[in-house]
Amino acid sequence: MSYKARLINHIITELVQIHATALNAAKHAHAMATDKQNIPENKYDTLGLESGYLAQGQAQRAAECSAELDAFKHIIVKDFVAQDSITIGALVGIVDQHETPLWVFLAPSSGGTKFEFEGRKIMVISAASPLGKQLLGKELGDEYHIGQGSHSKHYFITDII
Repeated sequence: MSYKARLINHIITELVQIHATALNAAKHAHAMATDKQNIPENKYDTLGLESGYLAQGQAQRAAECSAELDAFKHIIVKDFVAQDSITIGALVGIVDQHETPLWVFLAPSSGGTKFEFEGRKIMVISAASPLGKQLLGKELGDEYHIGQGSHSKHYFITDII
């Protein structure tokens, strides 16, 4: 199995755990929302209403996790070469203006997931994120900026896997 295939399997394992946690939270929130103790005692008692909103939000998060997991299960494993442009599924090595290295996996969703895999600290970013938008279509050796003024960051692409 290639490095990229192992990496995607690892991300799927991480997402399965996140989904399980979200499902558990949704079940607990639903149980709390439907508990007899949460029946309002008067018009100012909003615990039941708040519990209902929480249950709805947790159920929505669980559905989002399920969709993200499904997207990763259908991702096409491609080992990129130096001449390839960056697309979804690329593992990209970048350094910032302070020479700080960063590995990012460009994904269809699930941005923000961070983990260590075979000696690399990797962050999953979505193609819709500011960094993801900047990376799409770039090539090995390209440079780009994100932000403005004193909040601007400069990046250099060092690897595409």
